[in-house]
Amino acid sequence: MIVSTPGRICLFGEHQDYLGLPVIAAAISKRIQVKGQFRADNVVHFSLPDVERTEEFAIDFPLPYSKERDYFKSVLNVLHRKGHELTRGFEIEVRGNIPINSGTSSSSALLVSWVKFLNDMYDLGYTQKQIGEITYEAEVLEFTEPGGMMDQYSTAVGNVIYLASQPEISIKTYARDLGTFVLGDSLEAKDTLGILSRVKFGTLGGVNKIKQQDASFDLSSATLSDLNAHKNLITADEYILISANLDDRDILLAAKSMFEGEVEWSDGKLGDLLNQHQQNLREHKRISTPKIDRMIQASLDSGALGAKINGSGGGGCMFAYAPENPEKVVEAIEKEGGKAYIIRVDQGTKSESESLFF
Repeated sequence: MIVSTPGRICLFGEHQDYLGLPVIAAAISKRIQVKGQFRADNVVHFSLPDVERTEEFAIDFPLPYSKERDYFKSVLNVLHRKGHELTRGFEIEVRGNIPINSGTSSSSALLVSWVKFLNDMYDLGYTQKQIGEITYEAEVLEFTEPGGMMDQYSTAVGNVIYLASQPEISIKTYARDLGTFVLGDSLEAKDTLGILSRVKFGTLGGVNKIKQQDASFDLSSATLSDLNAHKNLITADEYILISANLDDRDILLAAKSMFEGEVEWSDGKLGDLLNQHQQNLREHKRISTPKIDRMIQASLDSGALGAKINGSGGGGCMFAYAPENPEKVVEAIEKEGGKAYIIRVDQGTKSESESLFF
């Protein structure tokens, strides 16, 4: 059995899904593939040649975790708790071309592939959306991490999705055929948990202070005037974070109106909205870096319509929307020291044929 799962870029809603706000994300044409077969024993052996690593353990529930983020085991534990008998071992090889540790969800794509592989080998019958849900349980909830659910659902479902988590999880898939993007890897390491903690808990800390005096205050509906009425209750940093989130929420809603045909589509407007989102991420949430800022500016100077950092920030990737002449954008990004790839929106997790394995 061979399955593959795409990476993802976050078009709109960066650092918002864990606040209960919606996101618009796109699966990309960089993928991770899991190829494997049953063994005669109960041992699971992973070969990960791209990172020169192997991993092996015996299936004996409940599987004890032997390291931080022991995800291969946590997927099995989550499925076991759902009543599935998973006792046979596997011999598995993992390969991919998603930039690793760079904000394009290579980790979630790998786990979605692992869930999809188990789903197909055992004929468990889960849908793509349910595979995303299981992966979220195994990756975030199992280890009480501060991230949201965008990575798991967007890589599992694929294409461009609007994901809302409140009042319940709902997903819309947009069929619009977008043009080319250019993904730029800064080759800088990220501080994912540090930035998530600062931005998430800084925002939530301020919101909680306001809610103590005004229980009706809600990020999904509050206006800047509502926030200003409570400005004296919060710190200056909390005010900046909350106001940036309100603005990013409205930027996403403007993009949603275009994707859903409520207003006329414009590639240029999409680019403008990406640039507005990046301004908040750079100046107010402070998740960008000087090198990524230079890569973004170079891409815009070379004809890209819009660009932004991708993922938690502090390093990792940016992307540019370049439906025309993406090769020039690639050249510009690489002159600034990044590694660039031309990408398109792609399908979600799926089974593959032998000939397509990397």
